[in-house]
Amino acid sequence: MSSDVRFTDFKSDAQPTWCPGCGDFGTMNGMMKALASTGNHPDDTFIVAGIGCSGKIGTYMHSYALHGVHGRALPVGTGVKLANPDLEVMVAGGDGDGYSIGAGHFVHAVRRNVDMSYIVMDNRIYGLTKGQASPTSREDFETATTPEGPKQPPVNPMALALAAGGTFIAQSFSSDAQRHAEIVQEAIEHDGFGFVNVFSPCVTFNDVDTYEYFRDSLVDIEESDHDPTDRDDAKEAIFETGAEYQGVIYREDDAVSYTEQHGVDAN
Repeated sequence: MSSDVRFTDFKSDAQPTWCPGCGDFGTMNGMMKALASTGNHPDDTFIVAGIGCSGKIGTYMHSYALHGVHGRALPVGTGVKLANPDLEVMVAGGDGDGYSIGAGHFVHAVRRNVDMSYIVMDNRIYGLTKGQASPTSREDFETATTPEGPKQPPVNPMALALAAGGTFIAQSFSSDAQRHAEIVQEAIEHDGFGFVNVFSPCVTFNDVDTYEYFRDSLVDIEESDHDPTDRDDAKEAIFETGAEYQGVIYREDDAVSYTEQHGVDAN
């Protein structure tokens, strides 16, 4: 840990090739700010990335990094953390990587409660492969391969994480820079699996879930009487209100992480 680290210390020399305006720029900046704010140093940080546009993030950030195979970033991150408990491990991926081919790993990573953070850049589309419906796409979202929409309900990441026993479940918006960084920082500081689903708009292939849409529709849950430590409040926010929230939906402060129980330093 270092008190004099700056968020720019986490920026590599690689030039991002994301589309101009991509939400992943804001997501990455918030991750770097959160890492710096928690006193982490690039030499003590390990980024594991999946496949897709979001998978490039390990190249654009200055730290230890591994660009994994599709859907398998979480088990890699789990192994890194259990073998090296002093490292700050952050897994990053997209909604296709995390909630489709990686959905099984997501459920088990949540329930194990390994002390690491998982940042999902949710643009509700497969962007790198040029615009197919993803697990979080709307039921009527039209693409070249689903001209009448996927005709199936989208995955609800908050509900999936809560059902799997998540101990830190949150959502943020990549364009709300300060709030996004604060939420990611809370995920890092959480003793356990810190999951943040980040609304990260795709400006090229998704003209429905846009910056304007999220600015108009997102509700900051901190502005309500929501208690993030109350599981019933979390259920109500996820299943009953019909709102899309930004903020910490659920947090279990006294949970014991898998790292503490079974990492190499565990007794």
